[in-house]
Amino acid sequence: MSLTFHWFLPTNGDSRHVVGGGHGTPATASGRDRPPTVAYLSQIARAAEDLGFVGALTPTGAWCEDAWLTTAMVSQHTERLKFLVAFRPGFVSPTLAAQMASTFQRQSGGRLLLNVVTGGESHEQRAYGDFLDKDDRYRRTGEFLEIVRQLWDGKTVDLAGEHLRVEDAKLARLPEPVPEVYFGGSSPIAGEIAAKYVDVYLTWGEPPAQVAEKIAWIRGLAAKQGRTLRFGIRLHVITRDTSAEAWAEANRLLEGFDSETVKSVQAGLARSESEGQQRMLALHGGGRDGLEIHPNLWAGIGLVRGGAGTALVGSHEEVAERIKEYAALGIEEFVLSGYPHLEEAYWFGEGVLPRLAAEGIWRHPAGERRSTGAQVPFAS
Repeated sequence: MSLTFHWFLPTNGDSRHVVGGGHGTPATASGRDRPPTVAYLSQIARAAEDLGFVGALTPTGAWCEDAWLTTAMVSQHTERLKFLVAFRPGFVSPTLAAQMASTFQRQSGGRLLLNVVTGGESHEQRAYGDFLDKDDRYRRTGEFLEIVRQLWDGKTVDLAGEHLRVEDAKLARLPEPVPEVYFGGSSPIAGEIAAKYVDVYLTWGEPPAQVAEKIAWIRGLAAKQGRTLRFGIRLHVITRDTSAEAWAEANRLLEGFDSETVKSVQAGLARSESEGQQRMLALHGGGRDGLEIHPNLWAGIGLVRGGAGTALVGSHEEVAERIKEYAALGIEEFVLSGYPHLEEAYWFGEGVLPRLAAEGIWRHPAGERRSTGAQVPFAS
């Protein structure tokens, strides 16, 4: 087994402080510290590529730059790194999306992965002209993926669904390879969509017991469809040479959270319709105490940021152990990030990945022997 690691492109801006926003809340002022220029994002992407990350996630929403356009530009400054492009099915037709994915594959050398985001905030969806309620958005996502999957199979599609309708739809050129579909969601209807259509089910960084429950749930639903899925987890990381150094950094970030900003962000997230977001909020309860909710799992990020709100915090050895703990549950892919994203990529890539390689559970995707500067050598 070789675990897969992805990094994150902060298209909402980057900083030595946490950049908040997401799930209907705007990016915080810290996002202006390092604007998300193509030059800076390409610097992060090249670092991730060299360190051994397979891909990089780009978010979607009003709080950040467009993921399709940004990754198309950044892809021209990298060679191997894949791009896990988040997009919302309600904002583009399924035939056009299938065509865009096909074009991206040809122009990038097959480096597109798709993160399908149904959208958990009705007020934000309405700003884009989408007035369906949450359950209808999920049903539309199912129809969307049904059409796109058939188009990628080279079929001519006629479908008159509840929300989408296409006639004589087909692609002149098929994607090679077909992009893998990543998807997350904690509601019952989200589980049904995942079981039927996606390749990788993503969960945010909840404690292992809760993650195990999610995996069992989705596995059971997928089995009824005669399918098997892979599982991934979305986390932030703060990893240092010693545990004390890592927690000092977490505390520094926490001290930078302005009380009014926390209050404002929490009020905005409280109205979220996303069950996953509500699960994130329950981990910290809006307070600054008791934020280590499992050994080395810190819920502080979620005080000012929507979506993924937990971080693995500890020494390189401790973070590696927590990764192994999640892997033992069935997690194969880790989508990680940290502030700032350039420096934290190196902390993790040079501190944690060599340790996992030494245990035979990770290999650099380029298949080369590398010297990272860490004391633990890369395992061939």
